[in-house]
Amino acid sequence: MTPMRQRMLDELRRRNYSEKTVTLYVAAVARFAAHFKRCPSTLGADEIRAWQMHLRDDRKLAWATYNVYVCALRFFYVVVLGRPTTVVDIPYARRPKKLPVVLAQSEVVALLEAVPRARDRVILTVAYSAGLRVSEVCALQVGDVDSARMMLHIKNGKGQKDRLVPLAARLLPLLRAWWQVFRPQTWLFPGEECHQAVHPRTVQRAISSAVQATGLLKRATPHTLRHSFATHLLETGIDIRTVQALLGHARLSTTQVYNHVARRVVRATHSPLDSLPESGGHAERSLSVR
Repeated sequence: MTPMRQRMLDELRRRNYSEKTVTLYVAAVARFAAHFKRCPSTLGADEIRAWQMHLRDDRKLAWATYNVYVCALRFFYVVVLGRPTTVVDIPYARRPKKLPVVLAQSEVVALLEAVPRARDRVILTVAYSAGLRVSEVCALQVGDVDSARMMLHIKNGKGQKDRLVPLAARLLPLLRAWWQVFRPQTWLFPGEECHQAVHPRTVQRAISSAVQATGLLKRATPHTLRHSFATHLLETGIDIRTVQALLGHARLSTTQVYNHVARRVVRATHSPLDSLPESGGHAERSLSVR
């Protein structure tokens, strides 16, 4: 390991960045250096601009991945090298403002029933019932289930934050049955190796197979269950601040996107077409099939 790489690792860990972020940032800077076949400390603003243009030419590169490179380079030049002026003009990719995919409750039921493996079905049920990220549900430990207080303890969520979420009444007997049959020790959902938690990719593959089995036309992932959880709560009248806390969002604006897809909110707005004077049926007759 080069001294520069070790220095970046030390600075990231000293600031308590998650291991996932550490891995992504170090890999991003390494790829940047490999592109120019030079040590990154010898590269400057011109190379960064050329690198960004190279990334933008990759049509398959997601905006989020692009911004990981931006964040990694900003950290490297500002913190590790102490050269903040090098990255003053590095722009972030503009995030497309797409609405989240939300499943109807009947679609959630059909999707869960289409998951053949018991472990994966329980995992996805827990994810929907509490609005968990796939990394959070995979990292649950047996001790995180507080049946006395009917809560789940989510540890080290995004931003290294803990939070409590409600344990659904219908979920508790399912978890008890899971424990009685499989007797997990540390991890609530162990992987193929019992000493390790199930990998998120395993859960992603499980829901992908279930989508195909049900013929669902919507593109559903484990995160779709989180979107659906939040939207369904808003549709039942739960206030948005409560939903924000349950999801672990730092900013209310992140949660407010669910108002745009909540049926209760959308259907409460009446189209001006409904307030037009009656036309005597001329418009309807003009559309009739002859």
